[in-house]
Amino acid sequence: MLFYRAAVDLSRSTLNYVAGVIRRHRKALASPWRRLSPARQALLVLVHLRKDETYLELGAGFGVSATTAWRYVQEVVTLLSARSPKLAQALRKARRDRLGHLVLDGTLIRTDRVAADRPYYSKKHCFHGVNIQVIAAPDGTILWTSGAMPGKTHDLTAARVWGILRELEKTGLLVLADKAYQGAEAVNVITPYKGKNKPAGQKQANRSHARLRGPGERANAQLKSWRILRRLRCSPGKAGHLVKAIAVLQNHRVAQAARG
Repeated sequence: MLFYRAAVDLSRSTLNYVAGVIRRHRKALASPWRRLSPARQALLVLVHLRKDETYLELGAGFGVSATTAWRYVQEVVTLLSARSPKLAQALRKARRDRLGHLVLDGTLIRTDRVAADRPYYSKKHCFHGVNIQVIAAPDGTILWTSGAMPGKTHDLTAARVWGILRELEKTGLLVLADKAYQGAEAVNVITPYKGKNKPAGQKQANRSHARLRGPGERANAQLKSWRILRRLRCSPGKAGHLVKAIAVLQNHRVAQAARG
């Protein structure tokens, strides 16, 4: 195997944040000596999530076995996922922050599955994947992400299953969503008008709706800037925890950038 120097486009602050999470976890467990320090384990995990390097490649680069690399990644993903807010908690914070509106959107995370896995096949996108629901602030900040559902699940169905519509209605905040959410029970969820030859007023309303919703939908693009989410090779059942972990990391990056 050949070796080479490489880089990952993340800051030292992100590395220190993840290393701190690992360090506190090891202290709580009174964990014995490990092959990698918290900082090196954090770097291994960030390389995997950001660049989607395989466990075999990670193991070779960090001097551990592929099994150990897998165990280190799963440990940190679990720790980070546990730090993501619950739905009610995230919406309460949105109210306290007096956000003008929220953006609800679904995204399909592609999975490396075979054709026999029909529940995970999306006819809309023509590939296998998992459905993830995302609630974002008007500027695209990720407020909350759901667990994973099979790719064939309609966005409105997923929103009902996760109890999103019920919780959104409790907040009283205006929520913008695309046409997939038409028929939502929550009166504060606003979707575009459907159909051809719409009156001028409806066309203008749709343009305003898209202009307001657009920045919030960048949340999905932020998630998929982490290459691990462009095509998952793991079990679809782990996708929800993985997305939550990455949302925590992405929000930390944004917060640090805002502080300068």
